[in-house]
Amino acid sequence: MNLTDFSVLSFDCYGTLIDWETGIWNELQPLLKGDGKAPGSGIPRDEALSDFSAFEPIIQEQHPNLLYRDLLARVHNALAAEWRLPTSKLNDECFGGSIGAWPAFADSQDALVYLKRHFKLVILSNVDRKSFAATNQRLGVTFDAICTAEDIGSYKPDPRNFHYLIKQVATMGYAKSEILHTAQSLYHDHIPAERLGIARCWINRRGGQGGATKPIEDMPKLDFHFPTLGAMADAHRKQVDQK
Repeated sequence: MNLTDFSVLSFDCYGTLIDWETGIWNELQPLLKGDGKAPGSGIPRDEALSDFSAFEPIIQEQHPNLLYRDLLARVHNALAAEWRLPTSKLNDECFGGSIGAWPAFADSQDALVYLKRHFKLVILSNVDRKSFAATNQRLGVTFDAICTAEDIGSYKPDPRNFHYLIKQVATMGYAKSEILHTAQSLYHDHIPAERLGIARCWINRRGGQGGATKPIEDMPKLDFHFPTLGAMADAHRKQVDQK
């Protein structure tokens, strides 16, 4: 199996193209630091992200129709309660509305511009349309299709999101066998994609370590594995040159 065997790359966005952990951590600073004397000021980054990974999927399961920016506001409120830190509705909403400010990984834009010349590019993300529109400006390409949790009414890893992807790609004239789902999250993306027989490329940005993504018990099978999207683009370039 080669990267050149596929016609469509479907992407998770946050964690794969966007450095959501840096974004989350940066936007948690007003809560964690407060007046500089709050007990939360000593919470380390990895602990904060791990707590985020515990609350986010629970709230997604409870409220599958909630817009992601509103869901993040609830996560922020839950974290404040967990850490016994003061917050407010406005502060919660500011955190939820910060998605567009989360930075892209340094390699994302160049890699996407290259891959766009060889593939149809599709987003499959646990986000709302308004928030992704702000993010898209950071990525520098026009995606051929954008599939969000807002469109679907559920959050990954719900299989409905991947069935929606398959149907959307079919309207573009491509079969499931032509899709390579490209993502960082094993929990949100690779486990459900494997169950539905979608080919999978793991962008292992964290080197297999935990973070803002819920940990898994059993490792799914993966068709490709790269540390960055830039490395994936380089591998594709080499395969093209060898033809």
